[in-house]
Amino acid sequence: MRNTFLTLVFTLVGVATYAQHGFQIGVQAGLPFNDFNDQASLFVGGEVGHMWALGEVIDLGITAGYIHGFAETFHDEQITVDLPDIQFAPVAASIRIWPSRSFSVGTELGMGFGLTDGLDGGLYYRPTLGYMFGTQTEVNLSYTGIQLDDDVSWTTLNFGIKYTFSNKRNRF
Repeated sequence: MRNTFLTLVFTLVGVATYAQHGFQIGVQAGLPFNDFNDQASLFVGGEVGHMWALGEVIDLGITAGYIHGFAETFHDEQITVDLPDIQFAPVAASIRIWPSRSFSVGTELGMGFGLTDGLDGGLYYRPTLGYMFGTQTEVNLSYTGIQLDDDVSWTTLNFGIKYTFSNKRNRF
């Protein structure tokens, strides 16, 4: 599974580097909740991707990333429990809709590969609201979900910054 993930990431980076039109790199941080609320205190992540314009309003793309959840440590008078960090590697298709020049609504949908022992991964989805500062920098709020089993999922509320290595086309 890890070899498949690494192959996909290197392919994505190679394609995106060659076709610099919409190469993007971003970072995000946030808080896990629901099923992993007691196991992780916060998470950080990074992503690379490429977006292609389908017109003035819609962009389609691909993205790959890394999510690292920092584990909680529980202390008792006699016992200390160190939980393992939680790690995922999402690979997804993405869509963005631009109702104005600076505001976007979008989502990513794909597979979140579990890199932590005991977490296989599952369906990955990430709805996003973005706001452009200038022509190449975006701040965004998003929700991340990775459906691991029928009743367990990794869910987070995120704040991120994304930079696009191209001249943003004029919208509208």
